This record gives sequence, structure tokens and C-alpha cells, in this order.
Amino acid sequence: MPDPMMTQQNSRIAGRAWWPDGWTLAALAIVAVVVAPLLAVVWIALHPTENIWPHLMATVLPRYFTTTLTLMAGVGVLAAAMGTGAAWLVTMYRFAGRGWLTHALLFPLALPAYVGAYALVDFLDYSGPLQTAMRVAFGWQDARDYWFPEIRSTWAAILVLAAALYPYVYLLTRQALREQSGGVYEVARALGTGGWGLFWRLGLPLARPAIAAGVALALMETVADFGTVTHFGVQTLTTGVFSTWLSGGNAGGAAQIAGVIMTLILTLVAVERVSRRNARFHRAARHARPIEPLQLRGWRGGLAFALCLLPFAMGFVLPVGVMLTHAFANPEVWLAKGLIEAALNTLVVGGTAALVTVGAALFLVYGVRMAGRGVARVVLPVTMLGYAAPGAVLAVGLLVPLAALDHRLADAILTATGSDPGLLLTGTSAAIVLAYVVRFFGIAQGAVDAAFGRISPSLPMAARSLGETTGGTLRRLYLPLMRGSVASALLVVFVDCVKELPATLLLRPFNFNTLATRVHELASLERLGEAAPAALVVALLGLAATALLAHAHRDR
Repeated sequence: MPDPMMTQQNSRIAGRAWWPDGWTLAALAIVAVVVAPLLAVVWIALHPTENIWPHLMATVLPRYFTTTLTLMAGVGVLAAAMGTGAAWLVTMYRFAGRGWLTHALLFPLALPAYVGAYALVDFLDYSGPLQTAMRVAFGWQDARDYWFPEIRSTWAAILVLAAALYPYVYLLTRQALREQSGGVYEVARALGTGGWGLFWRLGLPLARPAIAAGVALALMETVADFGTVTHFGVQTLTTGVFSTWLSGGNAGGAAQIAGVIMTLILTLVAVERVSRRNARFHRAARHARPIEPLQLRGWRGGLAFALCLLPFAMGFVLPVGVMLTHAFANPEVWLAKGLIEAALNTLVVGGTAALVTVGAALFLVYGVRMAGRGVARVVLPVTMLGYAAPGAVLAVGLLVPLAALDHRLADAILTATGSDPGLLLTGTSAAIVLAYVVRFFGIAQGAVDAAFGRISPSLPMAARSLGETTGGTLRRLYLPLMRGSVASALLVVFVDCVKELPATLLLRPFNFNTLATRVHELASLERLGEAAPAALVVALLGLAATALLAHAHRDR
């Protein structure tokens, strides 16, 4: 006959095993916060107050969709060519200037693409330095005397976006090429394969998964872009969200366009993952001989240097040069009251969002690791969806529910106290912080998860065997060992928050500017001299994160 006390104890143990602990519950709550805005977009799109979907389909949506696909195709091809070509040259060859170009090719990541758009228009416009110099040199009087391509056009947007986003392809492709065995290339050379043959028959196929991943990241950013396409007058799905919501006053229609954007993004992610899964490319053995770069001399070395310099100059030198010229031509704008306020606002919302995002990522990753691998396989990929969602999509999914919640809270407080508190969420910067947390949670989660993975499992097991609690193990063991990774994640998330434009424009309170919105507003009014200091501050912050990235991927 079983012992009743033992049976009751076994039941309690079984109940504790089935019921999730506090860490797992906290992790699931964080997942709910990250996913909720995306689910809200779907709900609003399927239950609009006024269904204008037939009108959108019959009028603007085909144009938005076609223009977006054209932009994606152009940026994808150009970014793949620039990133892959530069990665191949700096990995396979040694030439004058290769050392600093290896890191400098990452610098365009420091600048938002919209800064490059403002600089290109300023440089190439009719009143810009290039056309002015042409008229002086050739004696032309006005635009009727010569032909010059239209600057505010789709091709210019493609050029700017590709120059800003090719580092995604360059970084991943270069890493993939460096991991390949040098012996394979030596055998191919011994069999008479030349430089082009090595690239087309060995380098390109072996690096294809990395190239696909880099292009996918570039295309996600292309779909999410607002500042660049707006400045060039290109109507995309993202600009459609803004015009339908702000000009048309229809949140349901904006959510429906946002749903199209999300479908496009998820399709892109799925295609990229399937292509990588079906490819069977294996990295070299652990102790394989690394690739030995060949020396290029004379005109060949000069050509390699010029080909690598071109995307760097287009994506970084030109925008920074234009901004520096304007900033130092008008030094008084550095002390403008609006600049200081925008910098403080950026520091507060960006810093708060970075702390919350990385802190939540620590809790989430630690919680799912405590719950087991099964939970991690389900939960961690879901929280990456926020990074795939453009800022305009998140703004739709946040502002409409938060506004409804705000009004309910205000009514309840008014009923209970007799005083109207106003808008507590949408009337403050809290909505911006929440959007940043959702948008960049995937970055923090990836960095934190990788940091946890680098710590030997025997260390926490030893801590627990010595009586340390779960929270104590995180605080006294993991965090000291992960200090550098956590600091890096904080910096990267903060810089991404500084550069974010669409979500900030839609969610900011009245008369609230960040550095990104200040640059956008002033540049839109053709006041680039006043916008230049804010753009340079954003670039300086971005360079700090880019330098960290370059250090992490330095040659060994």
C-alpha cells in the first residue's frame, strides 16, 4: 500500500515540474510585450473602423508595392556587388591601403541612409557645388544649356541606400571567406584557375549563404526606410503608411499597408532561410591553413584600391564631407537651443530604451535557458520578429492600442479623483521607448544569447552545487563574465535608437525632437546647415558602435 505522505510529496514535485517558475513566467511576459504590437497590427488591419482596402487596391497600393519591389531589386543587386566585391578584394589580395580599407568599409553603417540622401541632393542639385563648377568651367548660363540626370528619383534612392547598406553584405561575406581553407585556392591555382575563375567557381558559391544573409538584412532596411525615399520623392509602402494615417486619417488603412510590409518582410526572411538550409556548404577544418593574400602591384593594385574606395567614399566620405562643410560654414548652429534639446531627448529616450532592452534580454535568455532547450527554440526566434518589423509598422501597432488605453486610464482617474491627468503614455516619450525596445530587442537578445553560450556550463553547475540561487548565479557569476558583451549590446542598441526615424516621427509627443527627427525636419526644409551638427553627432555615435564591430571582426 503506497505511503500517503510520499504520494502527496510526489504530487507537489510533479506540480512544480509542470508549473513554470518565476524566471520562465518573466521570459514569457517579455515575449508578450515584444509580440503584442505585431499582433495589434494584424487585428487593426482585419477589423478597421472604415475598410478602405478595396480603394487602396484600386488606387495607390499597386504603385507602392511596385516601387518598393523596384527599390529592393536595385539595392539588392548593387549592395551585393559592392559588398561581395570589396570583401573578395581585401581578403584575397594585398595592395596599398588595404589595411585601413578593411575597417573603413564598415563606416557607412555609422550613418543613417537619410543623411546620405540629404548630402547627395545638396552636392548634385542645381545649386550644388558640382553643377555650379560645371557651369563655371564650360560657360553654361542655366540648366537649358546642358543635361543633368534628375536627382530626386528612384535611381538616386537606390544608389544612396546601397551605399549605406552594403556593409551588411561586406561584413558577412568577408567573415565567410576568411573561414575557408587556403589550400583549396592553392590547388585551384595550381590547376591553372585564374582570379576570375577562383571568384566565380570557388569564392562566390562557398560564400553564397553569407551573401544571401547580408542582402536580406539590406533589403529589410530598404523596406523600412522612410527618410531617404521621402527626400527623393519615391512613394513606397512605408510612405504609404504615413500618408494613409497622417494625411488620410485612417489607422485601419495604415495597418493594412503595414500588414503588406510585414508579409513582404516575413517572405524575405523565409526565402533567405530556406536558401541557406538547402545549401550544403561546410566550413573548413579547425586547423586548416588560412588564405594567403596575393600581392597586387602597379595598376592592378591601384584598381583594387579604387574599387574598394568607391563604396566607402559614396557611403561615408561624401555625406560626412557635406555635413562638415555646412557645419563649419555656420559655427553658430552648434549652440542652437533646438540642437541641445534634441540631444538631451535622444540621450534620455535612447539610453532608457537601451537599458530596458538589454535588461529584458538578460531576463529572457536566462529564463528560457532555465526552462530548457525546447522553450528556447520556440521563444527566441519569435522575439526576433520585432527587428524585422519596420518602425512605421510598430508605430501603428503601438499608437492605436496605447491611445485607447490612455483614454481609459484618463477617464478612470478623472472619475476617481476629479482631475484629468491627460495622456500618460501617448502624450509622453514612453511610447517611443517601448517602440525602441520592441524594434531592437532582437539585437540585444542575440548579443546576450551569444555571451551566455561562451560561458562553460560547468561554472553555473558548480555555483548551484555550492548553494547559490538562480538569481545569485546570474548576478555573481554570469554578469561579471558577460560585462563586455552587455556593454557592447547597450552601445549598439543605443546607437540604433539614435538613428531610428519612422517610429519616432509617428510616436513622439508634440514639439518633441530627437537628433534624427531634427535632421529630417530641417533637411526637409532645405536648411541643411542647421541640420548638419545633429547629423554629425549621430555619425559620431554610430562610429563608436562601428569601431566596436570592426574590433570584434579584426584580423587575427
